[in-house]
Amino acid sequence: MPKLVTLPAFASVDEVCEVLERDGGVIVEDMLSTDVLTRFWNEIGPHLERTVFGEEGFAGSSTRRCSALLGKSLAAGEMLTQKHFYGASEKLLPQPYDFVLGGKKEITIPTLLVSATQAVQIWPGQKAQPLHRDDCVHHRAHPGPQSQLQVLYAATEFTADNGATLVVPGSHLWDGERNPTLEESVPAIMRKGSGLIFYGGTYHAGGANTSKDQSRTAVSFSIALGYLRQEENQYLSVPQEMVKQHPPLVQQLIGYAVSPPFCGWVEMQDPSVVLASNDAATTGAKNLF
Repeated sequence: MPKLVTLPAFASVDEVCEVLERDGGVIVEDMLSTDVLTRFWNEIGPHLERTVFGEEGFAGSSTRRCSALLGKSLAAGEMLTQKHFYGASEKLLPQPYDFVLGGKKEITIPTLLVSATQAVQIWPGQKAQPLHRDDCVHHRAHPGPQSQLQVLYAATEFTADNGATLVVPGSHLWDGERNPTLEESVPAIMRKGSGLIFYGGTYHAGGANTSKDQSRTAVSFSIALGYLRQEENQYLSVPQEMVKQHPPLVQQLIGYAVSPPFCGWVEMQDPSVVLASNDAATTGAKNLF
């Protein structure tokens, strides 16, 4: 029977990466402090309460999905850059790339981008999702290099009865022909504040909520390679005035940075110039080329 490894909060990023590379997913206890969770709930709670339930099918007719978290919550930025999740993304995803420019071999490493953000609340009566891979949005071939890492934080307790996410350990190594079965999946049982980190190429699904009166809320972030299009359009989802309130690293992950060598520029300059002033993109900034 497959299992999900659970690591303590004091585990190192290297330990997290070791399990991820082998199993495709890992639970880390107490990733979020009570303070961060409280501030997040205060900022997102009202939005989530106003969010309508989805439609029957993949989205779930007894599931609420609140998106654009970085446009609604500053605490969301802290969750995005949590040391285990961001550290593992930084270590596992970017790979050196070489190309020829002017007859000379150049080596560059891509940046990272936040791809999608969502608070997902599953209510009693919701059926399980079909097992799927999230990196299908980038047309990834399997087996192959992983392009995306994601985290599901338990904003409430995750149990087998209330819809804990189902994960198929090891499926990130499968080819595209092998189909997963529910019998191969295990629920990501974890207490509030813990998180499930997993590859975009790992089969998973929202679990069925068979409880009588418990909803379960996950907070989801995905980080992808900087030269890929973001699943959720962050430039439209996060107003610039809100972007300016986030720290520089979060701004870069939203997309206000060039991914080397030349991906994402504005007026041939780093896109961060548009946060400095309205006309900075056309005056006074140093060109990248």
